[in-house]
Amino acid sequence: MSIRPVRRATPGQRTLEGAGVHLSRAFGFGDPTELDPFLMLDDFRNDEPWMYEKGFPWHPHRGIETITYVLAGEVDHGDSLGNVGTLGAGDVQWMTAGRGILHQEMPRGDAKGRMHGFQLWANLPSSQKMIAPRYQDVKSGEIPEVIDDDGTKVRVITGDFWGKRGPVDGIAADPRYLDISVPPNVAKRFKVEVDRHAFAYVFAGKGDFAYASKPFGVLVEKEIAGEEVQIRDMSGDRTLVVFDRGDEVSVKAGPEGVRFLLVSGAPIKEPVAWHGPIVMNTRAEIMQAVRELQNGTFIRA
Repeated sequence: MSIRPVRRATPGQRTLEGAGVHLSRAFGFGDPTELDPFLMLDDFRNDEPWMYEKGFPWHPHRGIETITYVLAGEVDHGDSLGNVGTLGAGDVQWMTAGRGILHQEMPRGDAKGRMHGFQLWANLPSSQKMIAPRYQDVKSGEIPEVIDDDGTKVRVITGDFWGKRGPVDGIAADPRYLDISVPPNVAKRFKVEVDRHAFAYVFAGKGDFAYASKPFGVLVEKEIAGEEVQIRDMSGDRTLVVFDRGDEVSVKAGPEGVRFLLVSGAPIKEPVAWHGPIVMNTRAEIMQAVRELQNGTFIRA
């Protein structure tokens, strides 16, 4: 067995999306080959409603899958096909946009105003970019959870892990998407097939991954007396860890434990033409999608 070395560990970048949602972008709009088939990961986490309540109004998607995982609060969603619903804490929505869909996602905080969730974008191969849109809405109670003897807890959202299989299926890249909590000072290894790209996203606590220093704090924006300042968050979370080749990921939790997403998938290895929420293989396909948005033919029966 070979432990995957860490290629890089970087803090999330603060950005605005939608109608003004403050979020931390772990990766996205960079080199699409590095984490192929994954294109972007956003962490939308805030305790102040004004930082998320404007949400993500109507917008298009084509050629990708969007995976929304909610930890706190709720996300109301609707689309051009008439689907509506609400994701609550622990719920997952895996949307295959395929040939095209218009939808909106509007976050709402919990009783204390807290909102926390992730959205991951996964690419589709050329053979599936124009398939009919599909949703897989999964309630928290449907997601299997495994607890090891040392207290390590894993929620299996998709893929096979420790004898459990996640409820999301039929995904092109056959990904594995895990929510892992490792207790304080516990060292743990997790199997990841050598032919997959893999990353961890630390969102609570601290941990030492193989050949990497501890996840570090990131700059967060706050407003004090009407002026925006930057304060270093020393919690150690909001850190992306990108792994190189190997068949195991190794981590040792810090004194407060560590919680992270561990995501892996088989690369598609196809050309990527990217225009915001539309991801195709060629520029001509992107231009076609833009024309269809303009003339009202983007949504197909």
